[in-house]
Amino acid sequence: MKHLLQRWPFLRQLTGARADGEAAMTSHTRALRPRTADAQIARSVCPFCAVGCGQRVHHDGQRILAIDGDPESPINQGTLCPKGSASHQLLTHDRRLTRVRYRRPGGRDWEDLPLDRAMDMIADRIWDSRARNWVDERDGEPVRHTTAVAHLGGATLDNEENYLLKKLLTAGLGVVNVSNQARI
Repeated sequence: MKHLLQRWPFLRQLTGARADGEAAMTSHTRALRPRTADAQIARSVCPFCAVGCGQRVHHDGQRILAIDGDPESPINQGTLCPKGSASHQLLTHDRRLTRVRYRRPGGRDWEDLPLDRAMDMIADRIWDSRARNWVDERDGEPVRHTTAVAHLGGATLDNEENYLLKKLLTAGLGVVNVSNQARI
């Protein structure tokens, strides 16, 4: 009976010299390990705003186990705001949309589209808007641009990626409304 009572953490704390966490632990608690103990870590950037906080993505090669702030990031030094802290749920929630949803103009219902079809539709619409709104010259001066298409680069793109996008959009398509939120 005494052996059985000694296994009860509360009695160990009352009768022992120590009343700290170690005395309160059961053998089951002592055997527990963090879910990220054997995880691989990939460094990433939070997708939510223009700050560009560093994140560590803990994974086992197949699935994401946890996401936390990257202490080596000079931007956030391991901290994350509430939205950044919820990144794991953003990626793993069972109701997360993982396919393209489309509602036709004037339509009431959503339909699923293959990604290739959606990308072709976007490209066709950009090219059509560009063609319909192309300005070759203004007041006798060549301008060769369109203001019907705009692009805003996201916070997870770095300056180099936004530079390449700007070159594609301005030199390739003649888009003049180009900006970005890059801070990294």
